Amino acid sequence: GDVYVHTVVVPEGYNMFEIAQAIQEAGLGPSNDFLNVATSDTALIADMAPDAKTLEGFLFPNTYEFTRTQSMTEMAAAMVKQFRGVAHELGLNADVLKTVTMASIVEKETGVPDEQAFVASVYDHRLAKKIPLQADPSVIYAEQLQGDYSGALHHQDMQFKSAYNTYSHAGLPPGPIGNPGKSALEAAMHPATTDFFYFVSDGNGHHRFAHSLKEHNQNVAAYKKAVEQQRH
Repeated sequence: GDVYVHTVVVPEGYNMFEIAQAIQEAGLGPSNDFLNVATSDTALIADMAPDAKTLEGFLFPNTYEFTRTQSMTEMAAAMVKQFRGVAHELGLNADVLKTVTMASIVEKETGVPDEQAFVASVYDHRLAKKIPLQADPSVIYAEQLQGDYSGALHHQDMQFKSAYNTYSHAGLPPGPIGNPGKSALEAAMHPATTDFFYFVSDGNGHHRFAHSLKEHNQNVAAYKKAVEQQRH
């Protein structure tokens, strides 16, 4: 058989659909075969996260080398093993599913490690006050799960019926929306101490945080202005 080594790169924040695609592109077999494992083989994480419905969130971002002699289950298990190592290092043992779910949203909102603890604090405050998280990446994920994401988010999507829609549902989604890296997991475990309830991009890869809606609206205006200036 083919004992050739195929490299699969899983960046931080990739979800299981993207990982399945990367596996297929690496020549290791159909993406659907990996997705079947990722959506059904929860026995791999049952001890840590008995309520997890899929392996989403537990397929740790890394560069993997696989051969075609390995089954899709073995590939998923290798990713879960990486997750276990990092979880152990961080001392992650309580509320694993919840922490990984929070970390996955934080990861999708900002890849800047310094900002992740601030984003986590915003979501923590919203959860405590039962204010919807309003995380766009969760809506995109809801649509991917149902197979009808068009590649762009539209205003009507915010009404999308799904427990993963954090506009229409207060609280965390039922599970992770991607696979967070170490710093995002750390941020979810140890959010910064802030009084922030809002954040918006500054147009330069960072974010502005705000306590009040008034302050936030000023930040949004500044963002729109920055985007306009970049266009000209």
